[in-house]
This record gives sequence, structure tokens and C-alpha cells, in this order.
Amino acid sequence: MESMVSDKELVVAFCNGDNASMDVLIHRYHKKVFGYIRHLVRKQELAEDLTQEVFVKAINSLRRKEYQDYGYFSAWLMRIAHNLVIDNVRKASKLPTVPNEVGELDLFNNAKFSDDTIEVRLQKTQISKDLKALINELPEEQRTTVLMRINLDMSFKEIAESQGISINTALGRMRYAIINLRKKIEEKNLTMMVI
Repeated sequence: MESMVSDKELVVAFCNGDNASMDVLIHRYHKKVFGYIRHLVRKQELAEDLTQEVFVKAINSLRRKEYQDYGYFSAWLMRIAHNLVIDNVRKASKLPTVPNEVGELDLFNNAKFSDDTIEVRLQKTQISKDLKALINELPEEQRTTVLMRINLDMSFKEIAESQGISINTALGRMRYAIINLRKKIEEKNLTMMVI
């Protein structure tokens, strides 16, 4: 049913005090906003923080009646996301830097700061395939929890609510999934890190 309600109707409802309307909008656009930011900043935790900030800014703007509805709510969200990424880059560029000669590391020859080689990319691809195969061998409840957490980027609260279980049960399933994955990795003598 929520897909039948337009963005405009949800924005109007939210501005009239219906907070659940904003939940629908966040659910509708979270993945798109996060994916865009993650692509630009390439850091999971930073992308999560900036995504949250996008929706906080959107909520505050709507409450202050600053949003002009031209029928492009998603474009407005993406513009907020883009501006936040630019602001973040500007802040980061103002941080003090240390000349390479002063530091202990040779930054120009450090693999951490360079593009992956073909060999490293192949290793990462193989690790990804191996890990997917191992996840598919997990018991159904554990597999579902892992996939919701990793692929859908759901919080444990969201996972618990969607499965009708407690947060502790969701956390327990994730814990047992990790234990089982570690056992399977050892049993199959797999390497899960790039050398």
C-alpha cells in the first residue's frame, strides 16, 4: 500500500504531523541515498553517518517549511546528500597534513593508499564467492539475519521487528552465524584475507 502513496502526499502528511509518513519516505529512499554517498566517499561508516545526516536535514527542512515541492522529492534528497559529501570533503581537506619525509610510512608506496592490483582484485572476487557459498550453507534463520544485516544494511532492531523476534535473538543469530562461518572457513581451509 505504501508504494501507492506518492512522495508529495507523504510530505504533506508529515508536515501535518504524521511522523509515520517520514518513516515511509526514509524506507523508500534510504538505500538509494546510502548507495550514492557510499559510492562517493568509499567508507562504510562515513557513508552511514552522512546518510543519517541527510534525513535529519530533510526532516528539519520540512518542519521549518523550507521545502518547495516541485514533484522531485528524491532529487531534493540527493541534492542534500551531494552537498553533504562536498562539505565533508572540504572539511577533510582543511585537516593539517604531515609532509611525507616526517612520517614513518612511505605514503606513495603504501598498498593501503593505492588502487588494487589485478591479483588483489581476483583474490577479493574469490573471497566474495567463497563467503557467499558459506553463507548459503548456514541454517535458514542465521542466513536470513546475515543477509539482512549485510545486503540490506538493516539494524538489529529492524531485523528483529521484521522477523517478529527480540533484538537479543537477532544478535544471537548473528553471533552463531559468525561462529559457524569461522568453523566452515577452518574446515575448508579457506583464506578470507587478501595477502
